[in-house]
Amino acid sequence: MPITIPFQRGQLVVAVLHSPRERLWGRLLGLEDSGLALRGLELTPWEEVLNMVRTGDAEHVSLGTRFVPLHRLETLYLDEPSSGARSLAQEFQDRTGLDPQAFLADPLPAKRGKR
Repeated sequence: MPITIPFQRGQLVVAVLHSPRERLWGRLLGLEDSGLALRGLELTPWEEVLNMVRTGDAEHVSLGTRFVPLHRLETLYLDEPSSGARSLAQEFQDRTGLDPQAFLADPLPAKRGKR
C-alpha cells in the first residue's frame, strides 16, 4: 500500500540534516526525489531570531531559500503542536506578533533604478 505524503508546498516544516548536523525551520517550497527546497532559517540561534524580530531588527535575520539534497535529509517534520508542546510557528507568532507565513514569504524582487 502506498504511503500518502502529508507534506505540501507552503506548509511550515522542520528539517533535520546531517553532515553537517543542522536543523532548519521554514516554508516548504518543494519536495522531490532529489531533495527539498525551503525558505527559512537555521534553528541554532532561535532565541536570537525571536529577539531580533521582536525588536524590529528582522532584516538582520539570516533568512534564505535553500535546496537540500535528499541524501542530507535525516528527518522532516510538519511544524505542528505535539504532546502539549506548541509549534515553532505558534511560538514565533506569540513572541514576535508577526505571522510566520508572512515572515517566511518569498522576498520581493529588487527594484531597478531609473535611468
